[in-house]
Amino acid sequence: MNDSVLTAPSIEYSVLSPMLIVFAAAVLGVLVEAFAPSAARRRIQTTLALTATTGSLVAVGVLAVSGSSSPGTRAVMGSVVVDGPSLFLQGTLLLVAVPSLLMVGERSLERTRVDSFAPQASTVPGSLSERQAGQAGAAQTEVFPLTMFAIGGLLLFPASNDLLTMFVALEVFSLPLYLMCGLARRRRLLSQEAAMKYFLLGAFSSAFFLFGTAMLYGYAGSLELGPIGAAIALGDGNDVLAVLGTALVGVGLLFKVGAIPFHSWIPDVYQGAPTPITAFMAAATKIAAFGAMLRLFYIALPDLRDDWRPALWAVAIVTMLVGALLAVTQTDIKRMLAYSSITHTGFILTGVVALDADGLSATMFYLFVYGFSTVSAFAVVTVVRDGNGEVTELARWAGIGRRSPAIAAVFALLLLSFAGIPLTAGFVGKFAVFQAAAGSGATALVVVGVLSSAIAAIFYVRVIVLMFFAEPVAPTNDSDDGGSPTVVTPGVATAVAIGFGVVTTVVFGVFPQPLLDLAAGAAVW
Repeated sequence: MNDSVLTAPSIEYSVLSPMLIVFAAAVLGVLVEAFAPSAARRRIQTTLALTATTGSLVAVGVLAVSGSSSPGTRAVMGSVVVDGPSLFLQGTLLLVAVPSLLMVGERSLERTRVDSFAPQASTVPGSLSERQAGQAGAAQTEVFPLTMFAIGGLLLFPASNDLLTMFVALEVFSLPLYLMCGLARRRRLLSQEAAMKYFLLGAFSSAFFLFGTAMLYGYAGSLELGPIGAAIALGDGNDVLAVLGTALVGVGLLFKVGAIPFHSWIPDVYQGAPTPITAFMAAATKIAAFGAMLRLFYIALPDLRDDWRPALWAVAIVTMLVGALLAVTQTDIKRMLAYSSITHTGFILTGVVALDADGLSATMFYLFVYGFSTVSAFAVVTVVRDGNGEVTELARWAGIGRRSPAIAAVFALLLLSFAGIPLTAGFVGKFAVFQAAAGSGATALVVVGVLSSAIAAIFYVRVIVLMFFAEPVAPTNDSDDGGSPTVVTPGVATAVAIGFGVVTTVVFGVFPQPLLDLAAGAAVW
């Protein structure tokens, strides 16, 4: 009889500490919901979430400074890798999560000092029990542990070194987001419809990703990205499996970043979800999904570039042009920002197409500055309100610049950055990805990108003109619009969230080189 020795898997806890801290806080948050007094839950949950996020950010910094990521550390038997790109993107995610969590906990914008979330999520919209819960001042704080679980999954996604771990991370951050999209306090039916659409379409995209994973495993005999890349380089298997697997996995990732034609969920979900969740989702999900996409294409599939690059070219072109054209027609500010997000997905894809170190560093820089600007823009949306809550109808933003010049100026700055106006971080980000694409031979893609930027500038400038130069629209007697919109004074949390975006936009628009150098130094797999 042969003696066999079972070898326990090695788990490098120090390398995994940024993710473990966040997941531990999420589990503790669930325990707080179960055992802490209701009056103390919000304070405990806010403190716990912000402390854990800060601690995780410190852990990322320690790993980066200690050199644990050079040339790259594999953990959990190779399923997770900690290298320059993963640490840069994890740091970006955690920095973006801080203002997002502050927005989640904001309670000073409503006259009744309640947050953006339904007082009792299990009640039927419009029912007596819902009205009673609202009148009683009920508030649910389970959104904090849900957000922490989502952050944990987002941190794991760009650091996944095999397709199965990547799929698990995808589900870990997606499921909490499906739930939180349906928790809006106002317009609950719209919110629940958005959550259902996101869930159903997200389930389809996950199925595509899983089918693609199976095909790539059938081709390479491994789920790890490195061996898949090595098998494709040898070219001994059935190329049909490799190409189909690449296409299906790519569909799953393109859905998460919101590229056309996989974008249909974005406008409805961004409009219906609570605005703090929209801000978090618009920034963090895009950062993590592009991180996973970069790792997949750069490590596992570079030798299939002749197959996937033309497809990615087509997706990027359609995403930039159609996103910009549809944004021009929008009459709701959140839907306009949703189509703006789709357009920016096309811009970022031009950096992915480059398939070199310049493209990688430019994409990471773009994701950093775009994430902060997006959270800040949605934070501004939360302070334009009437008696019924947030005002998102674009026509009713007329004259906002006269009532609150400071808030309107901030929003105008962010829109100009989205448009790529010089001396803003958005301009530097676009210039970096376009330069990388041109250097890789994708000059035609850059031309389309510049044309799309010009189209996008139309709807950004239209909003600025509306805020500063249009006459306010007086409410009609038979309307239920809650009266004329006003700009409420932002609470400390919302002011910090707005400030993050403004500082990032200005500082890295005028002095971008330190961040560009940091991204270039981190652009080593």
